[in-house]
Amino acid sequence: MSAHHPAARAPRTLEARNLVKDFRLRSGLKFSTLHAVKDVSFTLEAGRTIALVGESGSGKSTIAKMLARLETPTSGRILLDGTPAGGRSRDVAAYRGDVQMVFQDPFASLNPFHSIEHHLERPLRIHNPGMGRDEVRQRVLELLERVRLTPTDKMAERRPHELSGGQRQRVAIARALAPGAQFIIADEPVSMLDVSIRLGVLNLLAQLQREDHLGVLYITHDLATARHFSDEILVMYRGDIVERGRADDVILDPQHEYTRTLLGAAPDPENQGMLRDEVRRELAAERR
Repeated sequence: MSAHHPAARAPRTLEARNLVKDFRLRSGLKFSTLHAVKDVSFTLEAGRTIALVGESGSGKSTIAKMLARLETPTSGRILLDGTPAGGRSRDVAAYRGDVQMVFQDPFASLNPFHSIEHHLERPLRIHNPGMGRDEVRQRVLELLERVRLTPTDKMAERRPHELSGGQRQRVAIARALAPGAQFIIADEPVSMLDVSIRLGVLNLLAQLQREDHLGVLYITHDLATARHFSDEILVMYRGDIVERGRADDVILDPQHEYTRTLLGAAPDPENQGMLRDEVRRELAAERR
């Protein structure tokens, strides 16, 4: 008789199922409808990173906001571990304990009047109401240590205006981790940062993803970093996903004309090219 082995636990999942988002626009006396997202479906598993790639206006950030419960889908469903996300306040609060967002603009996403400690305390207290003051303080310092903002006690006392853009985005990542989230939606997390510090922030996010077995939806317009930091790439164009597959397959053997156009587009030397060079250098170093 063979020995009994317990079944492996299925990974946690965040699923977009047939998501549609329309916006009604008004121009003078006329109304029109913008079909921002058209019947989009995909499943993000804990422990994996999906890159959602496309140009501005393709619908990427609208999907991010729907998954973060900041926009309501026109139709379709969002499921966490197979269960539809509820619309009641308590359901949304519980959902956000598992699904957090890192916004594109580190200069607008932190309240300038509050300390860094306050920004990290708040989600800790909301999602862990029984946590004592000393425990909260210790957890804040641990989060700052994890995102490499040291010395942690001094960083905790600072205000956002005293930090660089890269440091602010690290605070935003720490804030997303504070509730114990299993899924992180990173909406163009480095596009507003200096080229010289972008790779450091992306490497940090990748390290945390591995350590905490996070599911990460990485939204970007840059296919070079999408390939380097993701397991799967979804290419989005005018509200539709026009191509999807393993990161290397999409980059090395693109099937859709739009994907080929993105790959063939001349990079902006101040924004894209330098970052691609950094990614190539890091890949070369890893192969040595």
